[in-house]
Amino acid sequence: MHDEAHQRLRAFLDQLRYERRLSPQTIKGYTRDLEQLVHYCDESDIEQWNHLQQHHVQSYIASRHRKGLGSRSLQRELSAIRSFYDYLLKALRCDHNPAQGICAPKGPRRLPKTLDVDQISGLLETDPDSDLEIRDLAMWELFYSSGLRVSELAGLSLNDVDLNDGSVLVEEGKGRKSRVLPVGRCAKDAIRGWLDVRPCVAAVDEPALFVSRRGSRIAVRSIQSRLERWCRKQGLSEHVHPHMLRHSFASHLLESSRDLRAVQELLGHSNIGTTQIYTHLDFQHLAEVYDKAHPRAQKSASKMPGKNKKFPV
Repeated sequence: MHDEAHQRLRAFLDQLRYERRLSPQTIKGYTRDLEQLVHYCDESDIEQWNHLQQHHVQSYIASRHRKGLGSRSLQRELSAIRSFYDYLLKALRCDHNPAQGICAPKGPRRLPKTLDVDQISGLLETDPDSDLEIRDLAMWELFYSSGLRVSELAGLSLNDVDLNDGSVLVEEGKGRKSRVLPVGRCAKDAIRGWLDVRPCVAAVDEPALFVSRRGSRIAVRSIQSRLERWCRKQGLSEHVHPHMLRHSFASHLLESSRDLRAVQELLGHSNIGTTQIYTHLDFQHLAEVYDKAHPRAQKSASKMPGKNKKFPV
């Protein structure tokens, strides 16, 4: 592509970074997706953004689909292209949005994996045997108690948690939105246990609530690897990642409360449609219980009363 086209893309990413103040992870996603589009344009001899037409975008999405990208990834890429062209339209650098009206192929709906209450208990009801395991237990309890994202937990500072009030402040969640979440009794006890030993691990001037063995703020990857290690030690056969604790929090809370709006607020979802996936999880569980328990829900016809009974003609 022409140098001017690359400049427009850099300017768009700078706007996301400095004006809209999106998270580094979101910026990284936009950059990755739009660089793929640049690669397609180079292969197709498209030098300016105004030369890209709707049929080009359709061809691009089809080629990405053939390479194995799923529906959600393609939807994300289309969203990035639309946002970029909206920026170009406002800047009067383009007269159309070639991604408008194009939809990604629909894929199967994947329900998030969760742990049941017994599995959660097996994961959390244990005695840590080191300062770092005391920290780990506090992290897992807070994940499940408050439904945090892993980046939100890693970003917490000491002042964000009020154990007397039983609350945690997430200052910059997804979309740079803040929210205050309740912290349950078990999580408060675990955090108090961690705060007792934290001075032995943390650097003197470190504000982070959770720190690594080096004394600085713990990284997201470290949290993920510590959870994997914890699960192996507990003998949990299922692969567990931090987001699964968030999914379990949402599923169990919705199953008990039936309050979708409240769960939406607690999770920090801007769209209630994102939260509604947990209603499908709840129905799936109810359907399994029904199939096992209801006398008229048997799958096998041979089990139906009177099936093999012969009547006189």
